[in-house]
Amino acid sequence: MEAPDQNTWAGRRDRTLMLVLVQTGIRVSELTNLCCKDIVLGNGAHLRCTGKGRKERCVPLRNEAEAALKVWLGEHDADQSEPLFPNARNGRFSRDGVQYILSKHAATASQRYPSLKKKRISPHVLRHSTAMDLLQHGVDRTVIALWLGHESIDTTQVYLHADLKLKEKALAKTNPLKGRIGRYRPDDQLLDFLKNL
Repeated sequence: MEAPDQNTWAGRRDRTLMLVLVQTGIRVSELTNLCCKDIVLGNGAHLRCTGKGRKERCVPLRNEAEAALKVWLGEHDADQSEPLFPNARNGRFSRDGVQYILSKHAATASQRYPSLKKKRISPHVLRHSTAMDLLQHGVDRTVIALWLGHESIDTTQVYLHADLKLKEKALAKTNPLKGRIGRYRPDDQLLDFLKNL
């Protein structure tokens, strides 16, 4: 988030775009179709997007994303039907255009954080990051499914399998076995029986 140059129009746009992606978890197709009119600020701040199957949904905006969008909309000063995040030609971004922005700023950030060089950062990875963040903050998986626009709650099951901290919490709640710890050593009679099979 620190990589885009905040002294340029494109840098401020890119930071706001990335912040919206990571804090809402919307799909890249939903992001590229957002218009200025789709943002609702103030009490109950949210964005309206059209997802798979032309299903519309409202996605809550966290405080940081709302503040960034408020500044961006004040600067962007576009017609309500125009793209929220226009490209250099004032049109809509393509999926590749959004990926280019993420890759460009990830490369810049990797100079300060070398571990980023080994990671593939994409809009879909940011979507998964949003889901994992919500899960780790105790948000129920049914709410996560609604938030992300999943057709089925089962789709969010993958996040439960991926979260090691949740697994550790579950293991901490179990009682330890009352048996001896050690390696099983069969007696000679059992070994003879197995050899004669």
